Amino acid sequence: MLREETVFGPIHSRRLGNSLGVNLLPRNGKVCNFDCIYCECGWNRDGTGGEALPTAAQVRGALEDKLAALLLDGTQIDSITFSGDGEPTLNPEFPRIIDDTLALRDAYCPGAKVSVLSNATRVHISEVFAALSKVDNPIMKIDAPTNDFVKLINNPAPGYDLARVVEALKRFNGDFCLQTMFLRSPVFRSDAPEVLDGWKAIVRELRPRQVMVYTIDRPTPQGGLEKLTPAQMRACVQDLLEEGFNIQICG
Repeated sequence: MLREETVFGPIHSRRLGNSLGVNLLPRNGKVCNFDCIYCECGWNRDGTGGEALPTAAQVRGALEDKLAALLLDGTQIDSITFSGDGEPTLNPEFPRIIDDTLALRDAYCPGAKVSVLSNATRVHISEVFAALSKVDNPIMKIDAPTNDFVKLINNPAPGYDLARVVEALKRFNGDFCLQTMFLRSPVFRSDAPEVLDGWKAIVRELRPRQVMVYTIDRPTPQGGLEKLTPAQMRACVQDLLEEGFNIQICG
């Protein structure tokens, strides 16, 4: 499900409402330092688009054209969302693009939020953290509580270290959203005690302002994956709910 445009939608998002997407990666190609077993864009090896990453100027032009057209049509959007085909912070002009986007949002749709869906692998880089700190919804992913479990579900590029990610996320002082995929596979179960208990410990350590728990919604590159029902996910996080955590459950 690769996006063919730098700016796409708006589409209805389970978590963000009417969302205008921004893809900072090549059209018809995937670039990511994760290779998640559930990724709707498929495996990294299959995302072979040869185009270069869009520049900040190209993103600004495409976004302004789209926002102007939506304003003219009277279409309201709830979020300008950086997602796309891979990890958006890999674009080297990510900080400048965020500044441009905030300015365009203020000019064309001041009621909309700016959201970034990220795997959090580059939060430890000062320029990336500074950019993420400016947006309304920095939505950071942690799917598993140890490096070994991360390998089973996310297949990270060499050099990934969950402890470094957690330490970097602490710099938000809780002012971010934590996003977690819940699923079952032959080799990984989000609801297994050794996975769930470790993940909850990270949630309690980071204390994000919101936790987004969701499950599979589209075809996945790896077969044999099983989605969890909203009731099953609620049971998994019931103790966190009772402790007062703000948890959004998306089935």
